[in-house]
Amino acid sequence: MGIAERKIRQKEEFRASILEAAWLQVLSDGWQSLSIRKIADAIEYSIPVIYNHFENKEAILLEFTKEGFQKLADALQEVKNKYDDPAAQLEAIAHAYWDFAFDHKEYYQLMFGLGIPACDRVNQIGEMKHMATIMISTIQDTIALSSNKDVDYFLKYHTYLSILHGLVSIQMIQKEGRPDDNKKLILQDAISGFITALTAG
Repeated sequence: MGIAERKIRQKEEFRASILEAAWLQVLSDGWQSLSIRKIADAIEYSIPVIYNHFENKEAILLEFTKEGFQKLADALQEVKNKYDDPAAQLEAIAHAYWDFAFDHKEYYQLMFGLGIPACDRVNQIGEMKHMATIMISTIQDTIALSSNKDVDYFLKYHTYLSILHGLVSIQMIQKEGRPDDNKKLILQDAISGFITALTAG
């Protein structure tokens, strides 16, 4: 391995160690506690060294946001691939979204900390756009098989995401741990109604 390659590898490894220390801090004390100083203390490096790799704390948060949306997109795509019928895909995606939110609370709270991301932010971050595209394409496929093909798919996407995010947020606010199956029945009822309305046109 040449000197240049070794330097690149060392930089990548150090960057990874910063993110690992930040993640452990989040798991221990929550997103609000994250600071460059605490990260520097954890990995026993000076603060300026951290800034050589990340411009500020927001840059670290953005890295985790991207990672979270990629994980969510992967989970949605995986369940979507299990079904051929778009309506069944929409139902499966809804349940996978719910499961992701409560299996990865730390990610979810950062990803949606300020509510549903605005369109301009979605378009700027590829991982967010990927997640949105999976939902939108499935809604478009469902509409294509319905009796009313003039439905505004983008409006329906926002309705769908609002249902999912709203129900998840309600449960997270209550802070009772992972919701039981009875709470998930509310999700099932809401999504069933959404799909019925969508397929009926």
